[in-house]
Amino acid sequence: MAAETPIAGLPQSLAGSLRGDIAILRLARPEKRNALDDGTVDGIETFFASLPANVRAVVLHGEGDHFSAGLDLTELTIRTTVEAVHHSRNWHRVFERIEFGKVPVVAVLHGAVVGGGLELASACHVRVAERSAYYALPEGTRGIYVGGGGSVRVPRLIGVARMMDMMLTGRTYDAAEGQTMGLSQYLVDDGKGLEKGLELAARVSSNTRLTNYAIMHVLPRIADAEPAGGYLMESLMAAIASGDEEAQARLRDFLEKRAPKVLRG
Repeated sequence: MAAETPIAGLPQSLAGSLRGDIAILRLARPEKRNALDDGTVDGIETFFASLPANVRAVVLHGEGDHFSAGLDLTELTIRTTVEAVHHSRNWHRVFERIEFGKVPVVAVLHGAVVGGGLELASACHVRVAERSAYYALPEGTRGIYVGGGGSVRVPRLIGVARMMDMMLTGRTYDAAEGQTMGLSQYLVDDGKGLEKGLELAARVSSNTRLTNYAIMHVLPRIADAEPAGGYLMESLMAAIASGDEEAQARLRDFLEKRAPKVLRG
């Protein structure tokens, strides 16, 4: 296992490290259930904007008993309406650095994955949930509204009706329900999430950079496109990817029986 090297320049509410070609970002406000304040969100942007060139995947997780309980609500009391709009747009910009960034991101979820914490998780590409995880969007019961991209990303995972129910009634889903609904792709026992996240990140990092880019940036746009345009984008991306030098080498390895076969599990 590669040794971890700390990443400098982050606020105290975050801790970053490098383990080979995988970067690890930890939310480090356990006394606040990893609530997201401005400094933390800005630090997330700094982390993703300055990833070293050798990094091929990121694992995001939370310190303590929770992934993130969402927006630090103490910050809402000092904002005008105009300031609140800019605050929401800042979250949008930062989370887009994750969703449409340089490398795929694996989120490891446990405890509270609530409000802005769920918005952050939904900006990631693969989500591993421990059995302690639970999901909620309590903004409706607090007289506010999601502002970190949840209106766009969460319905894509669970549907508009379920998100409406969560916001209107304050309904909470446990880890198993979230797995069934599509909030996570993997469900593991408590304490096993980071290990699984790192395992998946290693798999992701073994792909070609161009293929990972296509999956992150092109696939979501094809899914949103009308069919004719989607088919055309798919054809163009397939041609570009298969013509890549690294892809050609991998195809030769497969044809000459030097590459591993696809197996279950």
